[in-house]
Amino acid sequence: MIRRSIITYINKKAHHAVFHYISTDSSSSMIPSSPLPPQDSLTLNRLNHKDWLAPNEVLKIIKALKDPSSVITLLDRYAKRKDYKPNEVLYTLVINKFVQANMFDAVEDVMQRIRAQEHSCQLSDEFFYNVIKIYGNVAGRISKAIDTLFDMPKYNCWPTVKTFNFVLNLLVSAKLFEVVHEVYMGAPKLGIEVDACCLNILIKGLCECGKLEAAFHVLDEFPKQKCKPNVRTFSTLMHALCERGKVDEAFGLFERMEKEGIFPDTITFNILIAGLRKEGRVEEGKELLERMKHKGCYPNSGSYQEVLYGLLYSEKFVEAKEFTGGMISEGLSPSFVSYKLMVRGLCKKNLLGDVDWVLKQMVRQGFIPKRGMWKRILRSMFPGKNRCSSSISYEEIVGN
Repeated sequence: MIRRSIITYINKKAHHAVFHYISTDSSSSMIPSSPLPPQDSLTLNRLNHKDWLAPNEVLKIIKALKDPSSVITLLDRYAKRKDYKPNEVLYTLVINKFVQANMFDAVEDVMQRIRAQEHSCQLSDEFFYNVIKIYGNVAGRISKAIDTLFDMPKYNCWPTVKTFNFVLNLLVSAKLFEVVHEVYMGAPKLGIEVDACCLNILIKGLCECGKLEAAFHVLDEFPKQKCKPNVRTFSTLMHALCERGKVDEAFGLFERMEKEGIFPDTITFNILIAGLRKEGRVEEGKELLERMKHKGCYPNSGSYQEVLYGLLYSEKFVEAKEFTGGMISEGLSPSFVSYKLMVRGLCKKNLLGDVDWVLKQMVRQGFIPKRGMWKRILRSMFPGKNRCSSSISYEEIVGN
């Protein structure tokens, strides 16, 4: 059984940080531990009247309550009335009240109340999606997020692939890779038809845990699941290959993608340019930057920045300065680190005219040279001297 194996996995992690993340929170108690505030007591007295209460009037009462714990008393009293008719809007409002107060046990109590009712209102997938999101992103109760997903049919509601994929992505983000596979295997029981997004999440998880071969097996699953891989599928795999120094294999995957009629985007090119930069293949990175434009994919600041870093790390400082000029003419601003490395390299080569140009551009871009940079410049201007009375004014830097 899927859920049993998930619980078994979590139990094995009982003495590790992962389990600590899943099982702990700072929630309040479900039952109010102190008397109701006087104002809330007066508000709740409206439930003691025999007059018929429309659902909208109940919502107004809930909104008027100051203490979230008072909502529990309201639910108890409202359930005893003949006009008791809760709906999704009411449950959503109640849950949001509890979440704002970090009363996550109370959220679980509400879900149990709904399930225990014989004639409960019909709840939508969107309602469960929000509850799962609360458990996973706010409460840190990932096991409850999984439980809620698999419990949805018991509430007479079947999850959409959007909700299913959210849980998968939640598990990948929490690095619970073994659980990702278990939940994925439960898709048929939930009536889920696996889509490209679902398979992409699996590939992302496998790449992040270093199981690259398994990730490529998932790529082969696309046609079997009647799905078509997209640019995100290939970009994820290319990124994993580049991170492991397999840049040529990443380019092979790039060619395969193009043959299959999938157009690369800026992210795809940036991944490859970054891979080339890490390998010291700067010229190839520059060529790929130009190739982007011919492919109708306009590079962004990240594309240029990767090439610039490649030039700087290869100590091609004059070329980096010229490339920086091109970036600025395109309306792009190099990073502060780029300027810092450029000044350091140009000073080392005693190219003070180029340093002057870099400083002016740096200031125009809104960066302020720090003391360490000035010391390096002055040492380059006055080699062999520890102190000097000369200085360069701000006006001299920014002046024409």
